[in-house]
Formats: sequence, structure tokens, C-alpha cells
Amino acid sequence: MFRSLLVSAGGGGGSREAAAPPAEAAAALEAQFSCPICLEVYQRPVRIAPCRHTFCGECLQPCLQVPSPLCPLCRMSFDPKKVEKASSVDKQLSSFKAPCRGCTKKVTLAKMRSHITSCSKVLEQMANCPKFVPVVPTSQPIPSNIPNRSTFVCPYCGARNLDQQELVKHCMENHRNDPNKVVCPVCSAMPWGDPSYKSANFLQHLLHRHKFSYDTFVDYSIDEDAALQAALALSLSEN
Repeated sequence: MFRSLLVSAGGGGGSREAAAPPAEAAAALEAQFSCPICLEVYQRPVRIAPCRHTFCGECLQPCLQVPSPLCPLCRMSFDPKKVEKASSVDKQLSSFKAPCRGCTKKVTLAKMRSHITSCSKVLEQMANCPKFVPVVPTSQPIPSNIPNRSTFVCPYCGARNLDQQELVKHCMENHRNDPNKVVCPVCSAMPWGDPSYKSANFLQHLLHRHKFSYDTFVDYSIDEDAALQAALALSLSEN
């Protein structure tokens, strides 16, 4: 669809550069090759065989680690063994160019992520992003103590800026044999969390409660009574 708007990266004889695409078309092109989970250009893309939906390999990993995985996009169940490398998408990422959203330099989609992380224009745009202001004028003060629920600190060693999956991986690799009881940073950041409650088995708690995102992967059509019994059994096993 967007092939006529692109510049071939091959540079072979006889190839000609097309006219620079308008910003809307360039954004649409990048969106066409963006992962539905992280919303960035695909990185090492993989495809779920039954429904043919494509994701970054790393983004799909948490889904593959649950007993009965569902496609994060259409929620179709699938066999983890039938996830295949999206070779055709990989080739397109290496062949197509789009302008950087900051400096407008044309970059192959395969290199777009690494370019954006070092592009001074993009970094400047991010630094100048407007701060939160109420949509409707209000006399109430803007809260400044809203807890960070995107990244967390390791309760064992203090390692910072870990998202939920990174926290699980970090603790499993570095603190598997640590006997100390610690407060779960994910739970304590939630409105209902108790910042003083120390989990008796934090690693087991991480693997059962925070190994994947509930909103993305939990099948809400499951029998509620069975789910309640499972949650009660898990709670008793941790105490």
C-alpha cells in the first residue's frame, strides 16, 4: 500500500528515489510496521501461526510463559510451539525507509529504533513535552505524589527503572536464593497496596502475580468461582 511512497534501501542499479512522503503517510507507514504491544517499529518480529498477528519477539515472551497463552490482539488461543519468525516482515523492515520523526532523516525501519534513541531532535522533543495540566480549569492542586506504576526498584539491591517483566527477570537471575522477606514494589504502588507488608516468598509471588500483564493476557471469560478458589489457594500458599 505504501510501497510507492518509500525509498528502496537496496540502492541497486536503476532504482530511483520516490518523492518524499508527507508526514501523514510516513506516520501511517511506521504504524503499519509497529508492534501492537510496545507501539514501536518491530524488533525481531515473530508471528502467531493460527491468527497471523505479528509482534516483537521480546514483547510476546511473557505471553509464551503462561500455561494457556492467548494472542494479545485477538485473544485466540495458540500453541507456543507454533510461533514463527516473521521473515517477510523482517525483509520489509530492512528494505523500506521512512523519515525520522525528529530530524526527518530517512532511515530503514529496521534501524529506526536505534536511530531514535540517539537522535538529538527526538530527545529535544521528549524533553519539551508539556507537563500535565487539567483539561478543565480547577482550583484543586495538581497532585505531585502520584506513585510511579511503570517502573520499579528491586527490593533486594535497589536496582532502579525496572518495568514489571524486567523486575521478574532481574530477581530470578540475581536474587533467586535470597531468604529475606521484602515488600513487593508492584503491589505497594497500587491504591490497595500495603507498603509495609513483606511477602514470605517474594520470588514465588512475582512469578504468580507479576510475570505477565493481567489486562493483556488474562482470559476474563474464565469461571469466576474457579478463579476465586485459585486466588485463595495462592494466597494461602504464600502465607
